[in-house]
Amino acid sequence: MPKAKPFIKWVGGKTQLIEQLEKQLPANFGNWQNATYIEPFVGGGAMLFYMLQQYPNISHAVINDINPDLAICYRMVRDHPDMLIESLREIQNTYLALTTEENRKEFFLSIRDRYNEKILDPIENTTNFFFLNRTCFNGLYRVNKKGLFNVPFGRYANPQICDETTIKADSRLLQRVEILTGDFEATFDHATNNTLFYFDPPYRPLSNTSSFNDYTKESFNDDAQIRLKRFCDRIHHAGHKFMLSNSDCQGKNEEDNFFDVLYAEYTIERVWASRSINSNASKRGKLTEILVRNYNNTKTAAYIENYPFEPCYVAEETEPFRNTLQYDV
Repeated sequence: MPKAKPFIKWVGGKTQLIEQLEKQLPANFGNWQNATYIEPFVGGGAMLFYMLQQYPNISHAVINDINPDLAICYRMVRDHPDMLIESLREIQNTYLALTTEENRKEFFLSIRDRYNEKILDPIENTTNFFFLNRTCFNGLYRVNKKGLFNVPFGRYANPQICDETTIKADSRLLQRVEILTGDFEATFDHATNNTLFYFDPPYRPLSNTSSFNDYTKESFNDDAQIRLKRFCDRIHHAGHKFMLSNSDCQGKNEEDNFFDVLYAEYTIERVWASRSINSNASKRGKLTEILVRNYNNTKTAAYIENYPFEPCYVAEETEPFRNTLQYDV
């Protein structure tokens, strides 16, 4: 049977980190009965599709994203894969039949304008979303303050706009997934006795020019990061498990201990990741990210070869971080 995988490209996708994320899951997760898996920031869904295929004990999954067009994509893939495939095949054939870059760019801009009208039915909206994702510059999803998609044309010779095999494989898995659109805190009401939350929020920028989290018109600033931490506290006190990914600010600037302070009462691991989306090729490459969790026993203890400084293992009794800098959490 074909393997399910993300049906779109998404900045910050977790495909490259799956192995390290797997090691950080609760040690006995595979034995949880009727487990519920929740992703409040689903994005491209790499971790979602991995978990649903790897752990059949997940009887129910809940995904959420504040981007309504992305949520519509998931619903169309789940509920109407054949209609979506037919529509994607049509736009793909039309686009690939254009023989000059000028004509393709003109077609791209016309689809972008129509998509930004926000009056399309769900199938056409999703078709245009897929098309723009596969033909825009670097596969970025970025909007302006008015919520309008504004990524420029990408010069790809033969982009695959209709991936029928992936859509059908994803649709089968999504049958046991509830799809929400809205604020991440709304997912709390869907937790059950055996629930694992995985958070992959818009990352905190490592510099003033490194932010790629503007995929909705609402910004995710430090106040939002602090609100997310409070939500993690709520999950923890309710007896649920959570794991969270974010950028490693301290890896860029040793004095920037924002997350080490914020999540001081939880365990923080650092893992290597690759940065592939940057207009400057010299700035692409490996960097560290943090993984935060509220449980001790994991599948495999994290190990980072030749890490430039000691990984930070933070236990509840570790208080020095709290005394150096205070946040209203």
